[in-house]
Amino acid sequence: MKQRDISFLDLKSVTELHGDEIRSAINKVVDSGWYLHGECTRQFEEDFAKYIGTKYCIGVGNGLEALSLILRAYKELGKLKDGDEVIVPANTFIASVLAITENNLIPVFAEPRLDTLVIDDSAVEALITERTRAIMIVHLYGRCSYTTRIGELCNKHNLLLIEDNAQAHGCRSNSSSHRSISENDSSFFIPHSSFPRTGSLGHAAGHSFYPGKNLGAMGDGGAVTTDDLELAEAIRSLGNYGSSAKYVYKYKGENSRLDELQAAVLDVKLRHLDEDNARRQQIAAHYYDNISNPHVTLPVRLPDANNVYHIFPVLCEERDKLQSFLKERGIQTLIHYPVAPHQQECYKEYSHLSLPVTERIHREELSLPMSPSLTIDDAKYVAECINEFML
Repeated sequence: MKQRDISFLDLKSVTELHGDEIRSAINKVVDSGWYLHGECTRQFEEDFAKYIGTKYCIGVGNGLEALSLILRAYKELGKLKDGDEVIVPANTFIASVLAITENNLIPVFAEPRLDTLVIDDSAVEALITERTRAIMIVHLYGRCSYTTRIGELCNKHNLLLIEDNAQAHGCRSNSSSHRSISENDSSFFIPHSSFPRTGSLGHAAGHSFYPGKNLGAMGDGGAVTTDDLELAEAIRSLGNYGSSAKYVYKYKGENSRLDELQAAVLDVKLRHLDEDNARRQQIAAHYYDNISNPHVTLPVRLPDANNVYHIFPVLCEERDKLQSFLKERGIQTLIHYPVAPHQQECYKEYSHLSLPVTERIHREELSLPMSPSLTIDDAKYVAECINEFML
């Protein structure tokens, strides 16, 4: 078997998949002389809301700010207050937790399932207290983490449901119900006959357009999607220094804006997102069908609609040895993530927690190459090398 050089994610080749369209869109913005709060941002917000399936989309600076602004807006609207608890997956990227703590809210860590690697809905209800006001689900690795049970818990306990959709653009839910919000009801779920996209399942969702995402910009970018007009208006104002009319400030806001260049690039890539996700699903199918090493565990396979494979994670007790083995064969892998949030120095107040499933995932997880520019031959080589790995 001839050695190949396979990057974990080659952003240059990903960009070139739609390079001519992207360059044309950028040139139009440059020539327009209008770089913020312009037509490109308005058009992308309209197109992304339609794609996700919500009434409103507000472009913001990045994914962390999207989540933080959701929580801040709920505080301004009187639906959250300092000291309220937000249940969040314990194995998430730290931004999910940062958004909670920077709003003086309390994260309550829920264990994931070892077979799915996303929040364990059977463990959530035991964490709900009289101070719980929201559940933040994270569609980690591109896998839909919403379940009917989570929706029912939000109804039963009158909780807000917030989605961190940074890693799952284009993913769908096949649960039998999802939220349909009315402006006067913060926790109303009804049956839905189709398969709604992540980002439309909760009361609000935060999105990241970091370059490596399935829908990635040429720099930082983010958005909030929601059906709640009052929330949307508050978020747009808070991200514009607290202003909804020039030089008139209702809130002590911040500067969090999606610029015209990024919006133009995102609108191009949005048109191709489903086909790019389909390529990821083809690569993932090859991994699932061909990796057969007893020392390497793959997460349970979901229908393609429910997983857009932002990341393809595997578990291995000798994770570091596997990573070195693959590196020697020209295969670049990454770890998502080596240290759990509750074990980070910045959250030492939670270091006493025992979260064995989370800690095992962070100890064993390895991410295989995954992108829409990867070829089946690349995936074949990766699978063959993994099958050769021995302890």
